[in-house]
Amino acid sequence: MKTKIKGFGTLAIHAGNLENETFGALATPIYQSSTFYFDSCETGGRRFAGEENGFIYTRLGNPTTSVLERKVAALENADDAVAFGSGMGAITACLWSIAALGKHIVADEALYGCTFAFLNHGITRYGVSVTFVDTSDLQAVRQALRPNTCCLYIETPANPNLKIEDIEELSKLVHSYNKDIMFVVDNTFATPCLTRPLDLGADVVVHSATKYLNGHGDVIAGFVCGRQDFINEVRMFGLKDMTGAVLDPFAAFLILRGLKTLELRVQRHCENAMQIAEFLDGHRKVAKVYFPGLKSHPGHEIAAKQMHGGFGGIISFEVRGGKEAGMRFVNELKLITIAVSLGDAETLIEHPASMTHSTYSPEELNAAGISEGLVRLSVGLENAVDIIDDLDQALRRV
Repeated sequence: MKTKIKGFGTLAIHAGNLENETFGALATPIYQSSTFYFDSCETGGRRFAGEENGFIYTRLGNPTTSVLERKVAALENADDAVAFGSGMGAITACLWSIAALGKHIVADEALYGCTFAFLNHGITRYGVSVTFVDTSDLQAVRQALRPNTCCLYIETPANPNLKIEDIEELSKLVHSYNKDIMFVVDNTFATPCLTRPLDLGADVVVHSATKYLNGHGDVIAGFVCGRQDFINEVRMFGLKDMTGAVLDPFAAFLILRGLKTLELRVQRHCENAMQIAEFLDGHRKVAKVYFPGLKSHPGHEIAAKQMHGGFGGIISFEVRGGKEAGMRFVNELKLITIAVSLGDAETLIEHPASMTHSTYSPEELNAAGISEGLVRLSVGLENAVDIIDDLDQALRRV
């Protein structure tokens, strides 16, 4: 880029693009190639030795994917980013690159179910210990830290109960204890449109790009963003050697397309969600609403401090009558689709305890503040009045 860009939407469209594309294509081309040829044996040797820039093999880098990585890094204000074939590919590669035998991780109790399973049942097989705490309680975090702690891992807003953690205060806490602890924030729900964790003191940001970054429900992908030395480690160890969770060039092309409208889409998601949260909060058949935009939410003030431009597009709530009433309500919906992803154009709804968070035991769900009657609503881009009408007619049937 030859000009300084001020606006987030402009950055999402222009950052990282190829400046000297051979045929003048406006859209970044899909370099659907597994390998790349060298001018000479010496050139290949220099590239493998890291003495010369250039592409070798798509597992190690691809022109289409590289444009996407530069763009996401710019949006998160990171030195660099590395793309993955799934959000879990990104999360596991990140944590494999931080942790080692004898190390300790502190993580929040409320996490995406597969992340929780990896930390609770996966990485612990290899001599890494994990302590789950309520990271909105700074004293609990302080007490959980150990001399061998290498990582603090959170989501904010958390999946699925929308708990809010104070990124800036957690950063001060862990880095004052040990400056080498890597503070990792899953920014999937907020997106860099609303929150930039690195600007608040986090060391690493991870994303399931399947969700808002792509936004069209047709790609599985993930990202790790951070400082250059760590991203190099994630790329050459976490991705290349440990997970192999490579993003294919066509998927990268689709995410590049999605990012062009990210700011506009997130604005609409947020506007719709605010209206719907207020409707649900006032409905006599709804027992409790979890949405950080509501002043009644315990994390509202922190969310207002670190989320700019809205409070996201996810709402969780409990229907009066518990789990059976909640599931009956979901089954009565007509417009809203029962599905477990989020951040799509369509409004989606799911039952976490039996779906995305089924990796939790009943005791673990209770400890994490995830009730068995909770339903999670991913507010889409439809007109809010139609989403509200569908929710209302289903609630009336319960």
